[in-house]
Amino acid sequence: MSKTIITGVAGFIGSSLAETILNQGQVVIGVDQLNSYYDVRFKRKNLAALQAFDTFHFIENDIQNLNWEDLLTDVSVVYHQAAQAGVRASWGTGFRDYTERNINATQIILEAAKKTGTLKRFVYAGSSSVYGNAETMPTPETVCPQPVSPYGITKLSAERMCWLYLNNFNVPVTSLRYFTVYGPRQRPDMAFHKFFKAAIDGTSIPIYGDGKQTRDFTFISDAVKANLLAAMVPEAVGEIFNIGGGSRVILNDILDEIDEIVGKPIIRDYGARATGDARHTSADVTKAKTILGYDPKVQLSEGLRAEWQWIQSIYS
Repeated sequence: MSKTIITGVAGFIGSSLAETILNQGQVVIGVDQLNSYYDVRFKRKNLAALQAFDTFHFIENDIQNLNWEDLLTDVSVVYHQAAQAGVRASWGTGFRDYTERNINATQIILEAAKKTGTLKRFVYAGSSSVYGNAETMPTPETVCPQPVSPYGITKLSAERMCWLYLNNFNVPVTSLRYFTVYGPRQRPDMAFHKFFKAAIDGTSIPIYGDGKQTRDFTFISDAVKANLLAAMVPEAVGEIFNIGGGSRVILNDILDEIDEIVGKPIIRDYGARATGDARHTSADVTKAKTILGYDPKVQLSEGLRAEWQWIQSIYS
């Protein structure tokens, strides 16, 4: 039986993707370091849902410490979701973690992937951060990447690494540039999770800037579907796809909607704009729709309510 490997399997997107694939009856090998970037209890809770499946096998280790040639035996798809996340923490001395976990770790898997004869797809979890402050909105994949943070630089470097291994060794890579994924299991350092948690605690939330910045948000089930399509569609090999929710929303408007969802106003603490944060993001998903058949289904209001229900369940 062919197998699937998911790196970063205990994380937000990785665990959601793994659960979907396991529900299809497939064998999943999950790899995760369980590092301390955020509270590991969230990761262990995600893992608990996966470990209920007999076809799930978990490896707790650093990607750079594993024998990937052995691991890739009989593996048909690799979903490389593992990464060191976060724009603000990528400045300063923490940058080493980003080069190790985003660039070096990716190269190690690709180096082993060039030697396997069973791999049909290597799906790389890219990021909209590679665009920086793009002048074109919505932003198509043809726009020249201009990252404005060290994090964005490492995500672009790893993506370019994928293309080196495609062009030189025929590793069948596909890259998905996520635009702010949200929903149940979202990391505690991400905005919506922090906003909803503040509503429960009655504390203020820091807003970096004037709140007039805009974002394109992607619900988790749509991001999972995009991964599955990227692994199945033959024409996806060698392509980069924007994965967004299909709408550009002002942050202050989102906060107003969250006030309505939780039934009370959230205390907003406006401060200086964060260095490295793009002012606006908006995904042109035409290419993903045309080639992959990607069709985001979940509207922001529906997705926010789903995340709020989950947040209440984990903090009750």
